[in-house]
Amino acid sequence: MVDFFTLLGGVICASIGGELFVRGVVGIARWARISAGIIGATFAAFATSSPELSVSVTSALAGTPQIALGDALGSNVVNIGLILGVALLFGPLHSPRDTLQRDFPVALLVPVLLGILAYDGILSRMDGVILFCLFLAWLTVVVLEVRRQRNAAAEVLGEPRHGRALIESTVGLVFLIASGTLIVSGAKGIAAAYGIDPFIVGATLVAIGTSAPELAITIISRLRGHDEVGLGTILGSNIFNGLFIVAIASLIAPIPVTWQEVSVGLSIGFLTTLFTFPIRGSLVERRRGVLLIALYLVYIGVLLQKQIT
Repeated sequence: MVDFFTLLGGVICASIGGELFVRGVVGIARWARISAGIIGATFAAFATSSPELSVSVTSALAGTPQIALGDALGSNVVNIGLILGVALLFGPLHSPRDTLQRDFPVALLVPVLLGILAYDGILSRMDGVILFCLFLAWLTVVVLEVRRQRNAAAEVLGEPRHGRALIESTVGLVFLIASGTLIVSGAKGIAAAYGIDPFIVGATLVAIGTSAPELAITIISRLRGHDEVGLGTILGSNIFNGLFIVAIASLIAPIPVTWQEVSVGLSIGFLTTLFTFPIRGSLVERRRGVLLIALYLVYIGVLLQKQIT
């Protein structure tokens, strides 16, 4: 019973944290004279990817960097296939022009580049340098975009109380991080109590639990009409996971790769990102949500089949 209450507590923390964080991020963006999408793709994305970064460093130092790679690939599929898919069920999603030009191409490149580098059976330290340099190049483009937007704005727009926005975003982030911890803890306890296969729990409840911050931010921003925050956070988180986090892990310890193990995550990760890209204009249609969720279910099905065989 305690595990169910822990799981429920995690869901409550996610809803509170998501509401506060989105309000704070939008306030900071107005005060700083930059788009909320940039805040989502950088600050929010890095903050919500902190669980993956912790897993990456810990597993690499322990001599099992494969865990870091698996966690990064799995989180990216959950972020777009499940979280963005669910968000789209609430209605079509508007993708800002700067996100289309800056973040989508890099998010599409991530699984392709990882596949090329991993094809020889190892992600070496040199591969880590390549990934890290690409991450720095993307971050440089983001910084230049921030400077351009600030120079284009003659005065502070709309949010004089930036202190309140900072407090809201910080408190919201604390709630979001706590939600992921509680959900994972509750899910593991329920699995142990009912004898559910740990792999199934890890691929579903635990994976969603570690992505709870992204889920909360995306859903709340969608409901509040701030699509750019949710989309920016999702794409930015995937870029952080695929470039920065995998780079750090491979720099600490080269990652042995079995192509059959990573090919599924890389393929589904590429397809989910591709199917999110707007064909006409900047609107991602609602029906794409069904397609993304279907791809996520295919991903889970393939993993289960490989586990059984």
